[in-house]
Amino acid sequence: MVKAVVVRETGGPDVMRIEDVEIGAPGPGEVKVRNRAIGLNYIDTYFRAGAYKTPTPFTLGNEAAGDVVALGEGVAGFKIGDRVGYATTLGCYAQERNVEARLLVKLPDDISYETAAGMMLKGLTAQYLLRRTFPVKPGETILVHAAAGGVGQILCQWANALGAVVIGTAGGAEKCAIAKAAGAHHAIDYRSEDFAARVKEITGGKLCDVVYDGVGKATFPGSLDCIRPLGMFVSYGNASGMIDAFNITLLMQKGSLFCTRPTLYTYIAKREDLDAMAEDLFAMVRSGKVKIPVNRSYPLAEVVAAHKALEARETVGATVLIP
Repeated sequence: MVKAVVVRETGGPDVMRIEDVEIGAPGPGEVKVRNRAIGLNYIDTYFRAGAYKTPTPFTLGNEAAGDVVALGEGVAGFKIGDRVGYATTLGCYAQERNVEARLLVKLPDDISYETAAGMMLKGLTAQYLLRRTFPVKPGETILVHAAAGGVGQILCQWANALGAVVIGTAGGAEKCAIAKAAGAHHAIDYRSEDFAARVKEITGGKLCDVVYDGVGKATFPGSLDCIRPLGMFVSYGNASGMIDAFNITLLMQKGSLFCTRPTLYTYIAKREDLDAMAEDLFAMVRSGKVKIPVNRSYPLAEVVAAHKALEARETVGATVLIP
């Protein structure tokens, strides 16, 4: 038996309970991982609250890092004792769990469990957003919403390293300072400024090549007013709520814009893509061009407090749970 966070009915943070659960042996193609650190992500709140539907009971969590402790039938390429990180389906808020081997990546010795747990979901998300969804080129101008958040800080650092002009939005002067420290050339306080008007001012009316929007309802459709004709709107999260159904002719009216709603799990569906993306991410982190700011950790037993802090926007950078 191991300790795990179990949700038996969806709702607020208090629906989460620490329970003893039986994990069982890993099945064919699976690996049992003893988690050393677990990533806390805003997407976790969507599942917990019921915005993303899943049958109850379930265990939250989509990224973690730890040690391989058992191998299922047919697993090749891993051995007991390997340090691994992964971004996967629900179930990470636990001391141990079984994971499909195809979703695991081996951790370099110089990347800690906490760093890995803070970047497997967020860092791989930033990788595909910048390198595949809209491959950012030197001199292009990008807008990153929630630039002081976990994904946002990685996007700012990485895009800066790619030679882009980075504009970030954040709530309050303190978070704007964090965004600038992470590589944003310009930071807009969306609480006190009209971000679309400021983007137009900053760019001299040329606007942005792409907007990376993990906020959702609160920043739409204003984000569309920040994009040059034929530019791209990338909606990858809903921190303020889901974007309501919209008239697609808005994209025509705003300049024949492109719009996409990607998800990490499509981009890592092929093993060779996951390996290449992880290699790219690890190289950026090891080079020092991208730093993973794990600014806060909570014992797994304090998961309710962690979710309350997350939803109150009190967290900055990555937060991890320690089982």
